[in-house]
Amino acid sequence: MPFPFVARLAAVAMVPYLLTHPATVHAEVPASGRIAVTVTGEGPDVILIPGLASSAHVWDATVAALSGHYRLHVVQVAGFAGTPAGANASGPVMIPVVEAIHAYVTANHLKAPAVVGHSLGGLMAMKLAIDHPADVGRLMIVDSLPFFGMTLGPQATVTQTTPQAAAMRDKLIGGTQEDYAANEPIVMKRLVKSDGPVAQAAVFAASASDRRVVAQAMYDDFTTDLRPDLARITQPVTMLYPWDAATGVPQAAFDGLYTSAYAPLKQAKVQRIDGSFHFIMIDQPAAFQAAVEAFLK
Repeated sequence: MPFPFVARLAAVAMVPYLLTHPATVHAEVPASGRIAVTVTGEGPDVILIPGLASSAHVWDATVAALSGHYRLHVVQVAGFAGTPAGANASGPVMIPVVEAIHAYVTANHLKAPAVVGHSLGGLMAMKLAIDHPADVGRLMIVDSLPFFGMTLGPQATVTQTTPQAAAMRDKLIGGTQEDYAANEPIVMKRLVKSDGPVAQAAVFAASASDRRVVAQAMYDDFTTDLRPDLARITQPVTMLYPWDAATGVPQAAFDGLYTSAYAPLKQAKVQRIDGSFHFIMIDQPAAFQAAVEAFLK
């Protein structure tokens, strides 16, 4: 079985399992058609960015745990988890979404918020820190790499990954939404180890996502290489990655991949969480929450 990151990135959805936490409000977002943001709690600002085909509700447990001490700004990418595609319906997705988050930070006068990003959201968070360093006070990356091609070897290039990424994008767009939705439960079995309502919600989110937006965002992810600019990130960084024997990949391979990926960031804390696939917050919620709280402190 491939690395969870390689298998495909996804997240959790707007479904009935929602956890009880303080009332949320929809924030003012500069018109872009790219994102929506929900704000909960009071205190220092924290931005939470979900991953590919993900609902903002992947962060519900985190919001419930932190909203008494922090103000949580939870991003929903348009077109994921059943939301309207908006401006993400055509053309690039990743960079415009990063710029929409930057516009949100600026419009709401957020001062160096902590930023947490999972999967594609982690790549977006890194790009935000590189292009707009004042937007990020500290950074947590959850199972994401600065370049997807690193899974093919340290010498991999965007030129090598682009044909495969283009083929995957074109296949998704050329198929039907029904076929895409029917395949997502198979994909998600490689990304979420656990079962139950929260895991089922993750499948629902992925299946409900607009395949066109997913296809383009996946292409953007696979053809973005942040390695040359990684050292420009000077903020404190925590990087979480999973490992589980059920993946069939040796622990040492995971350790080597992630530690080498973030070696240019001398200030980075790279931490493995065992017993988890790609969705650490679902498979190991207690360990994940402990890591988030340590990161914020």
